[in-house]
Amino acid sequence: MHSVVCIKQVPDPAQIRVHPVTDTIVRKGVPTKINPYDLFALGAALELRDKFGGEITVLTMGPPSAEDSLRKALTFGADRAVLLTDSFFAGVDTLATTYVLATAIRKIGETFCRPDIIITGNESIDRETAEVGPGIAKRLGLLKLTYVAKIVGLDLISRTIEAECRAEGGVQVLRTKLPCLISMLEANNQTRRGVVTDVLPAGRAPIVKWSAQEAVVEDISKCGAPGSPTIVKRVFAPSPGSEKAGLVEAAEQPTKVLMKPILNSQPRLETDLVAQARGF
Repeated sequence: MHSVVCIKQVPDPAQIRVHPVTDTIVRKGVPTKINPYDLFALGAALELRDKFGGEITVLTMGPPSAEDSLRKALTFGADRAVLLTDSFFAGVDTLATTYVLATAIRKIGETFCRPDIIITGNESIDRETAEVGPGIAKRLGLLKLTYVAKIVGLDLISRTIEAECRAEGGVQVLRTKLPCLISMLEANNQTRRGVVTDVLPAGRAPIVKWSAQEAVVEDISKCGAPGSPTIVKRVFAPSPGSEKAGLVEAAEQPTKVLMKPILNSQPRLETDLVAQARGF
């Protein structure tokens, strides 16, 4: 079984700054890392390979420095890494991103092995659109499962996969046929740690690098800024809250009594806590 995992290199949110004049995110000099949701996607692919065999190809689009994130993915146990890097890809929005990634996934299928499952993170922490996974599925004509909390089972004979998907008011257990695309939430997944046998070879493993031409991107006008109709008018940091934290003396009061002033000041908190306790 061949899994393709799409990852993204994102700036560390704790160190993101907004340019005071241009109102754009300053990325230069900001440390980067693999998008956390994409790590859960990679973890899900590794679990499937552990149980059913096969191989994992990790794919990303970005500047040459994105190679660092791919090597990190190799240390976790991925078998192959593909980097899409070209000046034509600069300034992309989600529409252009899905066009390039879908094209590259077709190329991966022709060059290595046709993928049985494509796994993405549900969203990226720098844009939070949750559009890339569904967009890739649409362009490739694949069935998709989104907001996946857990992969319940996989049947290679009937070529079906079953997953728990979060929905309003609860969790749905859905089944679909392979090939398909799934986008992962964090849920019960744990970030996989690399073992020595994976970490050591990752430093010298070859990274497959494709330009727009090598990835067989047919229409350059659909890439980068020219192919990105989204316009971001302004980026700004949220204003700090005006309310200060309050102190509640615990003493020997029962929990219900202690929570009462908190719930009175935050009416929605009680509803959220009840929903969380029920697993919603």
